[in-house]
Amino acid sequence: MRFVILFLLIVFQSNAQVATDSISDTRYFEDQFYLGLSYNFILNHPVGSNQRNLSYGLQAGVIKDIPLNRTGTKAIGIGAGLALNSYYSNLVADISGDDISYSINDDITRSKLETHLVEFPLEFRWRNSTAEDYKFWRVYGGIKAAYVLGARSKYDLGDISEGFKNTDLTKFQYGLTLNFGYNTFNLHAYYALTELFNGNASVNGEVLQYRPLRIGLIFYIL
Repeated sequence: MRFVILFLLIVFQSNAQVATDSISDTRYFEDQFYLGLSYNFILNHPVGSNQRNLSYGLQAGVIKDIPLNRTGTKAIGIGAGLALNSYYSNLVADISGDDISYSINDDITRSKLETHLVEFPLEFRWRNSTAEDYKFWRVYGGIKAAYVLGARSKYDLGDISEGFKNTDLTKFQYGLTLNFGYNTFNLHAYYALTELFNGNASVNGEVLQYRPLRIGLIFYIL
């Protein structure tokens, strides 16, 4: 039992390990840490609403690699990480007691919604790497699930600044991901299949149906 536990730890922490079943069987593991930076587009704006400032996203985590073929060019990646996403627009959230209301204000100095999430990516991975070559082309596509740990709305209007914990968001979110590129630098895209708000939020009688689209860079570190 001790040997099994030690073996699993070594496999998870290795940069690119090789397991040889025969002369033609050279499996290796691309276990990786990842860091990502993205621009967050907001899709499905209500009438009169528009995006402003720099809506950004940050993500970081680790991925466990599970080879699917003898050469190691195909694999499944299962991971976990944390993310921070901000969305700037002219949509203003305000709170009175336990009730959150929304309005559109073009005179607002800044209005931001910020979310903190724990994420669980699941990827199908293709790459033209080998056990000895750490610089290679990759295409990783899949789905990412996330749970909202907390969210905060804040706005600035002249000398007035208000912020509060926002509970109107969809707690469990998921979407499609695509990462492709060469070596450390890769393009990243995420398209949400769930709406940002939970269906109870509305502005001017229109239900808020924000859906994020994130485009940016993701860096893999062995």
